[in-house]
Amino acid sequence: MLLLYSGGLDTSVMLKWIQDSYEAEVVCLTVNLGQPGEDYEVIRDKALRLGALECHVIDAREEFAGAYVAPAIKANALYGGSYPLFTALGRPLIAKLAVAYARESGCDTIAHGCTGKGNDQVRIEATIATLAPELKVIAPVRSWQMGRDEEIAYALEHGIPIKSHATEGAETAPYSIDDNLWGRSSEGRWIEDLEQAPEDDVFQLVTRPEDAPDEAEVVELGFERGLPVTLNGERLGLVELLERVAELGARHGVGIVDHIEDRIVGLKVRDIYEVPAAAIVLPAHQDLERLVSTIHENQFKPELDRQWAFLVYAGLWWEPLREDLDAYMERVNERVTGTIGVKLYKGHARVITRSSPNAVYDASLASFAQSGGLFSQASSPGFIELWSLQSRMAWRLHNKD
Repeated sequence: MLLLYSGGLDTSVMLKWIQDSYEAEVVCLTVNLGQPGEDYEVIRDKALRLGALECHVIDAREEFAGAYVAPAIKANALYGGSYPLFTALGRPLIAKLAVAYARESGCDTIAHGCTGKGNDQVRIEATIATLAPELKVIAPVRSWQMGRDEEIAYALEHGIPIKSHATEGAETAPYSIDDNLWGRSSEGRWIEDLEQAPEDDVFQLVTRPEDAPDEAEVVELGFERGLPVTLNGERLGLVELLERVAELGARHGVGIVDHIEDRIVGLKVRDIYEVPAAAIVLPAHQDLERLVSTIHENQFKPELDRQWAFLVYAGLWWEPLREDLDAYMERVNERVTGTIGVKLYKGHARVITRSSPNAVYDASLASFAQSGGLFSQASSPGFIELWSLQSRMAWRLHNKD
C-alpha cells in the first residue's frame, strides 16, 4: 500500500494504524511543494521508524509552479472572491505522483489522510480514478472514528512523535495545517467558532499587520506573457520569485484571509489563510491584464476566471473544460507583458504604478487638458443619443399613464 505521508499527526497515526489494521506493508510518499520550514530527512526518518518499507521524498516545486500555479496566475484564480487555490492546485499533482509511485512500487492501494468533510478527498480520489482506475483507495480518517484528541492519545500510546500545543502540561490538538509555496491554511480549534477573533498563534507565516514595519516598501514585478519573471529588476525562476515575494509580503503583514467558504461537499466552513505571494502577484497580474485588454475582454474574462477557479476548487483538474479555458487564458496573456509597482504596508498590497508596451492607453486621449485629435468631444452628444436610445424608449413605454 502507498501512503501519502506528510509527517503530521494524521498521516503518522495512519502509518501505524494501517500496519496494525490491514497487516499491510506500507510505502510512503512525501511531496515537497515548497512547504516552508520542513526538514524532509526528518520526515523520511520518522516514516521509516514507524515501520514504512521506504519513504520517497519528491521535490516537485518546479512542476507545481510551472504547471499548476502558472495557469492559476493567468486565470486570476480566486474561489469565493478571496481564496487563492494553493491546496486545490497541489492535490492533483500529489495524486498524480502517488499513481506513478504506486505503480512503480507494485502497490494496489493508495491511502490518504483526508477527512470526509473536506474537499481534498474529492481532488485526490478523482485524480486517481481518472489516471489509474485499477488502484483502490482508502481514507482511514473517514472510517476510524477518531477525532484530534483521540489521535493524540493513539500517538502517545504507540510512541508516535507529534507537534502539539502544551497547556499546563497537557497535550492539546494542534491546528490542521496545509501549506506550499503559494500559501498556508489553518483549521480546527477556535477557528470553528465564528464569533472568536483570530488568535495570534495561528499566524506562523505572515507577520501580524500591527507588528509589520512602519515604513512602506514598494516592489516592482515584471511580467512576460502573463507570468512574473522579475522582482525589482532581477530576473528569477518562478519558484524563487514566488518564495521571495512571499517573504516580502509576510514581513509586511500582507496576505491574511479570514474566509467563510462553501465546500463542494455542502458544508460552510471558516478557514484562516496566509497567502503573501498570491496576495501580491494576483492583483498585480489582474491590473496589468486590464491595462492591455479591451473593455469587452475585461468584461468577459472574469466570468471564465471564476469558472476556472471553481473547477479546480471542486477537484475537476482533469475536466476537459479546464483545458479549454486554459487555451483562452493563454491567448489573452500573450499581451500581458509589463511592469507593476505594488506598495506593501501593514497588511495591504496596493498597485501604484503600471507600464506596458501593449497598453490600450494613450495619455493624450485620456487627458482632460486637451481636446480634439483622435477623440472628438463634439461627437459625444450624438453618441449619447444613440447609446441611450433603447433605454429611453423602454422607459417611456413602461411609464405610460
